[in-house]
Amino acid sequence: MSTYKVVKTYGHDKGFSCAFRQWSAESHCSYIHGYSLGFTVTIGSDKLNQQNWVYDFGDFSFLEKWLREHFDHTLLVATNDPHKDEIKSLNKNKIAKIVEVPEISCEKFAEMTFKFIDNHFNVNDYNVKVLSVEVSEHPGNTAGYYGE
Repeated sequence: MSTYKVVKTYGHDKGFSCAFRQWSAESHCSYIHGYSLGFTVTIGSDKLNQQNWVYDFGDFSFLEKWLREHFDHTLLVATNDPHKDEIKSLNKNKIAKIVEVPEISCEKFAEMTFKFIDNHFNVNDYNVKVLSVEVSEHPGNTAGYYGE
């Protein structure tokens, strides 16, 4: 367990507006629908750096760039969606910016984000650990992925 923790939040007002569908759902979730997703990232460390910080909040720009590439005005499609090719054809003529992801759900978006951040910290030899990533469709629905 980390002694120190910091939380970085990208609220629904940040504009990570994307659309997707749960193609295998037996409900209205099987239709394309969208949200302005919110992201909450918790990182921790047993030691503080030279500035007495776990991590410089200003250094999260790598994450915001990645979030924008994946979740800002995008239409996400699951690799195993039976209509994947049809949906991906919307990328032609700039009808939609399609991002293919292995699986669709806030839980999976949280896992994807967690692993991206974790890899960034490992490659750059930061002395911090990603503890959790939570993704919310709106304030009432949040899902998370938590480290070991």
